[in-house]
Amino acid sequence: MQVKDLKPKQGNVDITIDVVDVGIPREFQKFGKPGKVATAIAKDESGDIKLTLWNEDIEKVSAGDKVHLTNGYVNEWQGEMQLTTGRMGKLEIVGKADAGLSKETDAKIRTNIPLEKYDNNDSSDLNVEEEDIEDSDDGEI
Repeated sequence: MQVKDLKPKQGNVDITIDVVDVGIPREFQKFGKPGKVATAIAKDESGDIKLTLWNEDIEKVSAGDKVHLTNGYVNEWQGEMQLTTGRMGKLEIVGKADAGLSKETDAKIRTNIPLEKYDNNDSSDLNVEEEDIEDSDDGEI
């Protein structure tokens, strides 16, 4: 599967993408539980997408990583698609990003997605869905 094939509200997404940048994590409270979220920019040879990172995944992922998302979900927020692990998905680091993607793709990504919009601690633009918050026995999200 490639970025160009993704559609809003699509589940069971299995994709390998390169992380271009990771925004500053933001803290939130939902249903009385604290959590953290960060917006990353990811790409493959077909395009780019925002990648929502939750809690422990934020610490695992860095710019320049190649990640494999299994059983992911595509949300739509403020008219833009976002890829997330959701409740049942899994994200793993599988290597370093490809250096061979075109300069056109890199320029498009850097000009079309202003990360600074997401690099603050204001969670008023945060789209936290109930299904994105996992229940666990130890009180962590």
